[in-house]
Amino acid sequence: MTETGQRKGAHDGAGHRARLRKRLLEGGAEALADYEVLEYLLFAAIKQGDTKPVAKALLDRFGTLAHVLNAESKALQSVKGVGETSAAALKSVALAARRLARSEVQDKPVLGSWQALLDYLTIDMAHLTVERVRVLYLNSQNRLIQDHHVGDGSIDEAAIHPREVIRRGLDVGATALILVHNHPSGNPEPSRADIQITNRIAEAGRLLGITVHDHVIVGRSGHVSLRSKGLI
Repeated sequence: MTETGQRKGAHDGAGHRARLRKRLLEGGAEALADYEVLEYLLFAAIKQGDTKPVAKALLDRFGTLAHVLNAESKALQSVKGVGETSAAALKSVALAARRLARSEVQDKPVLGSWQALLDYLTIDMAHLTVERVRVLYLNSQNRLIQDHHVGDGSIDEAAIHPREVIRRGLDVGATALILVHNHPSGNPEPSRADIQITNRIAEAGRLLGITVHDHVIVGRSGHVSLRSKGLI
């Protein structure tokens, strides 16, 4: 079964699509099962035929709807029935989700939109297979000035220099910052290196008038705030 050659007549294709559309529009957030969401998304790329086998194959391969949508394009196309057009349709949904989540934190005081920030960071980073470090620089109203991608790799002084983090904050006029990184293992619990580098950056910031509000670690199983754990 290929993307352009789905079997016709295997079931009432047009009627099935119409029924899914009706449930989607009238049934609310839980109207469709995860495989049915994927079925519907694949309609855009697979114009005729049954998309259910492809949807279920994607879930079998990647485990969850979120993992499907965040998978690399080449990995998606390794699943039988998924071509470039289907992969692009799925990736567009992940992109839209990130844009929507980001819009909830832009131009708003970050500390007053904390859950929205956590949602955005989780959508943006929880699926990553490499460890990524970011610094969110804030102004005196705690609005986001810059979301700086420091680099990929373990969070230690070999990768992050406290003075460089604070210097960049001074350059952009920040009065506070939030450190963010992910744990590809899925477990967001902080390591000793996470705690040590956080406190070194916080100490450097105190000397120059930049407050480290928090260090948030994101994993597939959730997130951890070093501030809430009393580690800053």
